[in-house]
Amino acid sequence: MSLGRAERLPVGGFVLLAFVSLFWGLNWPGMKIALSELPIWWFRVLSVGVGAVGLMAIAWASTGALRPTRRELRPLLICALFNIVGWHLFTGYGVSLMPAGRASIIAFTMPVWAALLGALILGERITVYKVAGLVLGVAALAVLIGPDLVALSAAPAGALFMLGAALSWATGTVLFKKYDWDSPVSALIGWQLLIGLAVILPGALILEPAPDLTALSAKVWIALLYLFALPMIFCQWAFFKVVRMFPAAIASIGTLAVPVIGVYSSALILGEIVGWREVVSMALTCAALTAVMVLPALRRS
Repeated sequence: MSLGRAERLPVGGFVLLAFVSLFWGLNWPGMKIALSELPIWWFRVLSVGVGAVGLMAIAWASTGALRPTRRELRPLLICALFNIVGWHLFTGYGVSLMPAGRASIIAFTMPVWAALLGALILGERITVYKVAGLVLGVAALAVLIGPDLVALSAAPAGALFMLGAALSWATGTVLFKKYDWDSPVSALIGWQLLIGLAVILPGALILEPAPDLTALSAKVWIALLYLFALPMIFCQWAFFKVVRMFPAAIASIGTLAVPVIGVYSSALILGEIVGWREVVSMALTCAALTAVMVLPALRRS
């Protein structure tokens, strides 16, 4: 990319990208705080429900188009099962069972799995970048949870839930790319959230007693308001805005900061310990994301 082209990129896009990285990174300690007093299924009912209303409002305000076409219904159902139901439930259990910083590292191995699933589902070419990303991603997981698996000194359930979340998100992303859509992106995301709510709410009613919201502490309410307004609504809209404004390489670089912010904000807010395993795993994850997302785009440009 030439300097002249770089200078023409809108400054507002870089500001949005910085806020997306910051707010998505702070999402992880916020989730940990919320889950300290809310049951997992009801926490996800609240977050998915508020996110759906917010994104549908954005879609209505920006395009006025909300209703999906008949041929979009089946793909929406399939994508929602992976992007919303799988991701939100797996991350809920994962964050409740392990440090939030570690959870964010595993979650953001997603693009590596998406690149590999793209080869299987979409017939995309397997490149040396994708193979390198896979090796680095597996190495990151091995550093982070390998000793626990070998020594059985700690149940790795939380890490396995987070790996399931990353794989579910990756599958939903690839399937979303596979189908042709007529509706605007904000409406499609809103509909997926509504479909996810229709699945998660009955599960919450069956599996868990409804929480007493009046009994929640002030810190949980602050965490919920943050999670609803910024990661669930603003970041969803802002990221797709950035994708439209910038080349893929620049938009992808922004995601590299999320697990870094997730780890260190969890250490600052929750007092989680950042040891050498977290640092090495975080570096390997960032290297994997660079290999899969950034280097190929830079080479094309």
